[in-house]
Amino acid sequence: MSNLSKGTGSRKDTKMRIRAFPMTMDEKYVNSIWDLLKNAIQEIQRKNNSGLSFEELYRNAYTMVLHKHGEKLYTGLREVVTEHLINKVREDVLNSLNNNFLQTLNQAWNDHQTAMVMIRDILMYMDRVYVQQNNVENVYNLGLIIFRDQVVRYGCIRDHLRQTLLDMIARERKGEVVDRGAIRNACQMLMILGLEGRSVYEEDFEAPFLEMSAEFFQVITENLNKYSFKMLNIIEYMCKKIHFSTPTLHSHIPVKQLIENKIKEFELIHMVFKITQLTLEQHGGWDLACMYKLFSRVPNGLKTMCECMSSYLREQGKALVSEEGEGKNPVDYIQGLLDLKSRFDRFLQESFNNDRLFKQTIAGDFEYFLNLNSRSPEYLSLFIDDKLKKGVKGLTEQEVETILDKAMVLFRFMQEKDVFERYYKQHLARRLLTNKSVSDDSEKNMISKLKTECGCQFTSKLEGMFRDMSISNTTMDEFRQHLQATGVSLGGVDLTVRVLTTGYWPTQSATPKCNIPPAPRHAFEIFRRFYLAKHSGRQLTLQHHMGSADLNATFYGPVKKEDGSEVGVGGAQVTGSNTRKHILQVSTFQMTILMLFNNREKYTFEEIQQETDIPERELVRALQSLACGKPTQRVLTKEPKSKEIENGHIFTVNDQFTSKLHRVKIQTVAAKQGESDPERKETRQKVDDDRKHEIEAAIVRIMKSRKKMQHNVLVAEVTQQLKARFLPSPVVIKKRIEGLIEREYLARTPEDRKVYTYVA
Repeated sequence: MSNLSKGTGSRKDTKMRIRAFPMTMDEKYVNSIWDLLKNAIQEIQRKNNSGLSFEELYRNAYTMVLHKHGEKLYTGLREVVTEHLINKVREDVLNSLNNNFLQTLNQAWNDHQTAMVMIRDILMYMDRVYVQQNNVENVYNLGLIIFRDQVVRYGCIRDHLRQTLLDMIARERKGEVVDRGAIRNACQMLMILGLEGRSVYEEDFEAPFLEMSAEFFQVITENLNKYSFKMLNIIEYMCKKIHFSTPTLHSHIPVKQLIENKIKEFELIHMVFKITQLTLEQHGGWDLACMYKLFSRVPNGLKTMCECMSSYLREQGKALVSEEGEGKNPVDYIQGLLDLKSRFDRFLQESFNNDRLFKQTIAGDFEYFLNLNSRSPEYLSLFIDDKLKKGVKGLTEQEVETILDKAMVLFRFMQEKDVFERYYKQHLARRLLTNKSVSDDSEKNMISKLKTECGCQFTSKLEGMFRDMSISNTTMDEFRQHLQATGVSLGGVDLTVRVLTTGYWPTQSATPKCNIPPAPRHAFEIFRRFYLAKHSGRQLTLQHHMGSADLNATFYGPVKKEDGSEVGVGGAQVTGSNTRKHILQVSTFQMTILMLFNNREKYTFEEIQQETDIPERELVRALQSLACGKPTQRVLTKEPKSKEIENGHIFTVNDQFTSKLHRVKIQTVAAKQGESDPERKETRQKVDDDRKHEIEAAIVRIMKSRKKMQHNVLVAEVTQQLKARFLPSPVVIKKRIEGLIEREYLARTPEDRKVYTYVA
């Protein structure tokens, strides 16, 4: 036991321990290390640091802190930095008060920051140990505090800095060019010297800056009231004189509030409606851009300006689409809308910075007033018709593309796209059948745009019309070969027949009657036999309202007036004794009427109606074109001389007719003005009938998929499905639902009559 106990005690006495490093250090050695570090710091401040060994300096600073001499190092650093800033930097800044002050101060600040970064790297160990243990400012912040107190906030320097900044801003507001970079750097310096706070910046600059700005705005207000500047001059003055950009983002909020208050004092919000309207009327893009910048700085400022622009735009748009007055030209109507759209697109790009709010508002306004006029779809189709018939002659493909693209912009705003489709089909048919299209490529390009916008279903019939034209050309080639092979004569008639597929073209199921003259009727009968022999089971029905003819017409000299005087032939082409020959381009109905006068000199209205069997409305329209149109197209005369066609009126050939043109196109009365009221009502009725079927089809599709739906939900879904073509009213949808219930496609649920079920 004793041996064991003794052995254990021996091990305990020999246990190894780590003793603390002896902290004593020779005072002389400490001073020598500090002198070395002090000299290095001074060299850094003098920008002579190229020969220094930062690794050696770091080890020396580390040694001082490790041996508990951190306080000596920290205190010495503060003294060296303070001495340099007082004796060197501050003196340089004071000497520059009257010459390059701001540049000198900015340079001193940049140099001091650079020096403190290098000093911080040398004394990094002191930052990690001594600074944290003693809760004092780190090396870099210590340098900032000394610079703030000994330089920036030193008496006259502080006052001079503030005044210099305010003077430069005031000069800039007067239109002078100043060094904005120097202002910005000085403001950033004040922010940094606040050590993550705003106290230095707010006290030394922002407070006096806001006070000066308030006085500046007040002076402007007094000047505006005193001199009563014109409203546009106010905007120009504001934009040139008031700089809303602040020297630094840090003063954004208080300055923004100041501007908002001052704008309210100017009552510009109240004035903006008149200002904007006047500017828009004068096409003042630059002034609008100034206004946009002005009000973009104020909460709800752009909203107010946008509302004003919208009010003006709607007023202009409603004036353009107003249905007041007869004889509105469709081409001018659409061109006016396109010009208005181009004008506001330019404002949007050049003045409103493509602002989404303004862009959406402009689009919404155009959709609003374009759909106020029920004729807009017809007029847009007539506009395109005009351009594709004659308007694009001499234009490049790119210019044609631009015209069609602009037309498509208005098309997108239209709610009744199905109405446009019906009219476009009519006008395209007329262009194709009369061979008036400038280019098939342009036609197909337009159809491609419609297809992209609305889908294949929208353009399938239009594309079918082109296929029919191609097939008809082939058929006519075969017919002419047949005539040559058989020797059959058409009696001097040059016949061209277009075979149209029912459903593609705007044909009429109840075709208007018309007694075609014997010669063209005989020629057509020959074609009919040829065609039906090749296509058994088909039927051919003449569509008189879609046909046209070229007539050789001869006018025999002047006709004496009642007083016995003669009328000259003017610029007419004369062959022989006052005989003038023309080719008259007319409709089938007009041809039928004119060929009657090969038999007699005079016909009454009733006689013409009996001979031709043309429906009264079409007959009146044809006679008005022949006898009441332009003097250069008036090939018939009428007694009495009035524009109305009534029973008992007498018609004769106008042998005084003359024209500078050999080929004379007889325009159909009101054709360029669109449909007459009765025709428009008929078209609207056809559209409504088509819509009934489309609405019912949409209801059945939805109910077949969903099986059971509440009324309001079904109405919403039907509207969503059909809005690409038209906007059905809830009342119409309800009627179609009731119709489907009567025909037992749908049924109401017993527990709730507003819920429907699909009946398989």
